[in-house]
Amino acid sequence: MAHKKGMGSTRNGRDSHSKRLGVKSHDGELVTTGSIIVRQRGTKVLPGENVGRGRDDTLFALVDGYVSFERHGKRKKRVSVRPVETGDLRMTEPVAEMSAG
Repeated sequence: MAHKKGMGSTRNGRDSHSKRLGVKSHDGELVTTGSIIVRQRGTKVLPGENVGRGRDDTLFALVDGYVSFERHGKRKKRVSVRPVETGDLRMTEPVAEMSAG
């Protein structure tokens, strides 16, 4: 009965790739149409106004606007997108102009 563990290299060494799930656009963040808001398995977060749901339960923006998370019942959350006018889209902060001097 020589049951020896030895180096153990054949029993270890397996792992799966991370699925990169979670919230991708947070509350108050400006998103464009088609932007992914939440990657999830199941409906941990429910789609609200102006938010679509993909086959894999990914939530995405249907319009340009600001992300808004709110509670839905005791355990769930709902995410909506408050629309903005197309001319109002500013993805970054305005850069202060530098004077030549």
